[in-house]
Amino acid sequence: MTLRRALFCLALGETIVWAGLYYLFPALLLRWEAAEAWPKTLLTAAFAAAVLVSAVVSPLTGRLIDRGHGPLLMAGSALFGAAVLAVLPFAGSVEVFAALWLLIGIAMGGSLYEPCFALVTRTRGIEARRAITLITLVAGFAGTLSFPLNHLVAEAAGWHAAAWTFAVLVAGIGAPLLWVGASHLELGWRARQPAAVPSANANPAARPPAIWRSPVFWSLAAGFSLLGINHGIVLNHLLPILADRGIGAGTAVLAASMIGPMQVAGRVALMVSERHVSGRAVATGCFVAILLATASLLLSALEPAFVALFVVLQGSGHGIISIMKPVMIRDVLGEANFGAISGTIAVPYLASFALSPFLGSVLWELGGYDLALVVGGVSSLVGLVCFRIASRPRPDPTRT
Repeated sequence: MTLRRALFCLALGETIVWAGLYYLFPALLLRWEAAEAWPKTLLTAAFAAAVLVSAVVSPLTGRLIDRGHGPLLMAGSALFGAAVLAVLPFAGSVEVFAALWLLIGIAMGGSLYEPCFALVTRTRGIEARRAITLITLVAGFAGTLSFPLNHLVAEAAGWHAAAWTFAVLVAGIGAPLLWVGASHLELGWRARQPAAVPSANANPAARPPAIWRSPVFWSLAAGFSLLGINHGIVLNHLLPILADRGIGAGTAVLAASMIGPMQVAGRVALMVSERHVSGRAVATGCFVAILLATASLLLSALEPAFVALFVVLQGSGHGIISIMKPVMIRDVLGEANFGAISGTIAVPYLASFALSPFLGSVLWELGGYDLALVVGGVSSLVGLVCFRIASRPRPDPTRT
């Protein structure tokens, strides 16, 4: 198998796993609220808890990747997530529903972008940026797959059928593809290692304790985490936010579905310009784009045409930052034991991202979605400042 085919397997696998284990929640949120009469705050709290669980397991998954267990971790996690999705329709109460999402959180932590990009960065080194870009060019369509397919199946046969549909897709297609792609990268990396020379990744316990004491680490983590709060609020509440602004259901689903293609468009633009623009400048532009996207969503209450601008800015900004996050972590904090480092920095990032849907619900109850969007915009702005501080040039970026 060629490298390109292996990356395509990872890309398609990530597309299906993201569509089934993550985007299924925002795609079906309004249906759960209507069909089961479960409060939106409790539903989003359940999802927040799931992403928190994925944050808790991230340091462990990073160490497993450093030890060469990435293929088994990613494929096994996807299969486990599919099994829980299949049980989800049998939740008779919101408490059982929440408990099942905690289990899905474990699957997220072992199969979504964090472990995938850690594996790619570990095995491809300096070539990881282009490999990650190729993966995300395809996986950026996860939302485009999830929102319309969940809508169509749920309209025809209810949300139970939608959950079962994605359980089959994740188990039958997503997990095998992750196994094939990750195995090829791992075996190729092992074949390139000198037999008598230990790799820089051989001791996954060596770096993270020092990283936790680094102010650069915390500034970088704060920057990405604050941006994650913005995206989490907007993404998970997008359909009700648009409904609150008088946007019809069909148009709202179309807007949500087009964020994926805009992510891909942003990544294509990155591939074209990557030799001419520094990583720090690209990441800075992403922060600014997402901040402007929030402003556009606020203005859409006055002029619906701003929804289109929001889709372009939010999609392209988030699409590129998902690539630049592992790249900037590597540039700022070093390459040695990258899986462990990436898993460590994922803890505050995923914790913030996890709490953002619930935070959005609380802010909605306090002052409506205008307040939620203002808080999200301020979060992005402060995150930009933190990122710029962390990423400023230093004589030795691997030391503090």
